[in-house]
Amino acid sequence: MKSLIPWLSRMMPLMMAAFLILAAVQLALMVHLSPTTLLHALLVAANWARPGYLPAGIAGLALSLAGVFYCLSSDRLARRGLRHRKSLLMDVLSRLTNRTALEEMLARQQRESAINAEELAAALRARVIGQDQVCEDIAQQLRRRLALQNRDRPVGVFLLAGPPGTGKTYLAKQIANQTERPLLHFDMTQMSSPHAATQLFGSPKGYVGSDTFGRLTGGLKENPDAVVLLDEIEKAHPDVFKKFLTAWNDGHVTEASTNELVPTTRAIFVLTSNIATDALSAIADRLADEPEKMRAESTEALRRAGFAPEVLNRLDRIFVFRALRGLDLARVAALEIEQMIRGYGLNVEAGGIDPALLFEILQRQQKLGSMASARDILRSIEDMISDSLITARQQGRTHVHLVMEGEGRIRAETSEEPQERMNKASL
Repeated sequence: MKSLIPWLSRMMPLMMAAFLILAAVQLALMVHLSPTTLLHALLVAANWARPGYLPAGIAGLALSLAGVFYCLSSDRLARRGLRHRKSLLMDVLSRLTNRTALEEMLARQQRESAINAEELAAALRARVIGQDQVCEDIAQQLRRRLALQNRDRPVGVFLLAGPPGTGKTYLAKQIANQTERPLLHFDMTQMSSPHAATQLFGSPKGYVGSDTFGRLTGGLKENPDAVVLLDEIEKAHPDVFKKFLTAWNDGHVTEASTNELVPTTRAIFVLTSNIATDALSAIADRLADEPEKMRAESTEALRRAGFAPEVLNRLDRIFVFRALRGLDLARVAALEIEQMIRGYGLNVEAGGIDPALLFEILQRQQKLGSMASARDILRSIEDMISDSLITARQQGRTHVHLVMEGEGRIRAETSEEPQERMNKASL
């Protein structure tokens, strides 16, 4: 019955014409009109209407031209929205919202806009300490690759290699933040078993977990523009590597539970690695002014260190992070201390970190060598001052400063709050 109603609606004009013809015939029979009499009446009416033939023809021509003009200008009218005058009905979007703005948003979503590489590089340099050249190079790469309209591979597959604690993971997070893209972060140290691939790419039908998408495939399905961060990629199992090769080479990844192809052509893949740090640091120091040669030698050093050749062949760029030294390391340590103290609900006073404390961190870093991480040192600092920080918070303090004492001891002190000083000064 439901399928019959649309058919009847389409046939309604023909049915109305048939009813009109039957009504005319019925009327003629009722008044006893013969065919001859009816023909004579039609001829009389035609002679009577003869003066109106020319105006009717002109009106018909005008209507035809108006119809042709409307068809030719329909696209322009659609873009501007239909108005509720001249027998045109207003489009619902023009009536209820700003149609032009909505169309511009849709057009902006469908095309990749070119980014400003200088602004991006400046924003990255301001946040990632001691890696200015890497920030500039990766900003240029992103600008070029995002400008491409047709791609059959991801926007970029970048490897950030170098010593731990130099800002590799932090740079990837800042790329996502500055480009306003969602971040999918995966710790590849948890993907060292052959079955770990199911966590990322889903489980085949009949296996546990086959009723949900994998963490990677599901994330890319919901956020195709994501920045995919693969931390310490060299620790992943070879079976996991093989899955990623398809994602990087063919522009899609397969969800195991449904065999659905999830595209990766709009994603940015950032890999981090701590492998061959000594060799890479030496190469970075020696070839700092020759980036192309540095990348070539870095690729060979990674290959000798056991990095999977099939992964190296699919990387778009390798960026080597240099070990932090001197004031750069002190800047990182100061920021880490500030973040740690904020975790307790407190703030560091202006100039509230004793220079002797930062100097001690630099000394320890030199003793531990290039593999040392400032985070390890900061953990020991937190152990020493955590009780003082908790006490300061319980006393209602908001600001603290750190003082270095003898024998490597650190004390967190509190002072009068700004409001208390103002109250005393007013007395």
